[in-house]
Amino acid sequence: MKIEKVEAAGGNIAIVSSNEILIEDVQSALDLMATVQYEADCDRIIINKSLISERFFDLKTRLAGEILQKFINYRKKLAIVGDFSVYSSQSLKDFIYESNKGNAIFFLPSEEQAIEKLSI
Repeated sequence: MKIEKVEAAGGNIAIVSSNEILIEDVQSALDLMATVQYEADCDRIIINKSLISERFFDLKTRLAGEILQKFINYRKKLAIVGDFSVYSSQSLKDFIYESNKGNAIFFLPSEEQAIEKLSI
C-alpha cells in the first residue's frame, strides 16, 4: 500500500493506492483508517474503487453500509473514485446519489473531483 499526501484547503488528504484489494470487510476498512491516520496523519482519504471488494457494491451484503458507518463514526471523510456506471442496481445508484449529497462520503469519477470535494 502506498499513501500519497496532498495539501488542500482545510488540511491534508491521503490518496491510497495498492496492487491488491485493501477493503474486503469492516476490519480491513478500520485497518486502512488506522494506517492512514498513523502514517499520514490524515482524516480525509481517497481510494480507487478497484481497491474495494466487489461485495461492497452489492448492497444486499450490507457491507457498504457497515463500512461507511465506521468512516462516519470515526469522523473520516472518504472519496471512492471510479466508474460506477458499470453497476445496474438502482438501489446502488440511489445510495451513491444520496452519499454524494452529504459531506462525508463521496463516489466520484476522478481524483481531481475527489480532492475538490474533500477540500470543502
